[in-house]
Amino acid sequence: MEALEAFADQVSACTRCRLAQGRTQVVFGVGNPAADLMFVGEAPGFHEDKQGIPFVGQAGKLLDKLLGGIGLERSEVYIANVLKCRPPGNRDPQPDEIESCEPHLFRQIELIQPRVVATLGNFATKLLSGKPTGITRVHGQEQEVTLGGNHVLLYPLYHPAAALYTPAMLNVLQEDFRRLPELMGRPAEVPELEPEPVLVAQQPAVQLGLF
Repeated sequence: MEALEAFADQVSACTRCRLAQGRTQVVFGVGNPAADLMFVGEAPGFHEDKQGIPFVGQAGKLLDKLLGGIGLERSEVYIANVLKCRPPGNRDPQPDEIESCEPHLFRQIELIQPRVVATLGNFATKLLSGKPTGITRVHGQEQEVTLGGNHVLLYPLYHPAAALYTPAMLNVLQEDFRRLPELMGRPAEVPELEPEPVLVAQQPAVQLGLF
C-alpha cells in the first residue's frame, strides 16, 4: 500500500504528455491495493477529472451494480484507466498519449499484483493484450498474459458506458461479469440444497453508449 501511495504521489505531478495542460488533477486509481481483480478503463471523463476518482459518472454507477450482481463491492477491487488525465471533450486517447501514460499503468499492475485484469472497452483491451483485435470479438474470452512482470488472466469486457444505451450489450456484459468469481478462483455461491447457483437478476439500468 505504501509503495502504491508513493507512486500515486509521483504520478500526480506527471507532465509526460499534452493532457497535463488541461487537467484538473491526475486520476490515478481507486480501490484495494491488494485486489485480486483489477479493472482498466479508457480515460477519465468530466466527473472523474473533478473528483480525482475513476468511474464516478453513470458508467461508474453501472459498474457498481454489475459488481454487486456478483457479490463484490468497489472497495474490494481496484479501478484504473489507460490514461490518467482527461482528454479534452472526452475525445479518444491519442497513440502518443497512451504511449506516454502506459508505464504508469504497468507499474500499478506490478504493485497491485491482481490475479485477473478486466479490460473495459477497446483501448484497454488492445493495449494490455498487445493485439489489434477489437472488444466485440474478444469480450468474455480470458487469456493468459504477463503484465508488470506478473502472470495474470486478462479478461476483456465491454465498457459499461457502451451498455447504457444498448440493452442487448448490457445483457452480454452481465453474462460476462458472472464469470469473474470463477476466474478469480472463488467458489460460486450455491444456496443450501440447491444443485445449481441462483443468478440474481440485475436491476434495469438506464442505458448510455460508448463503443
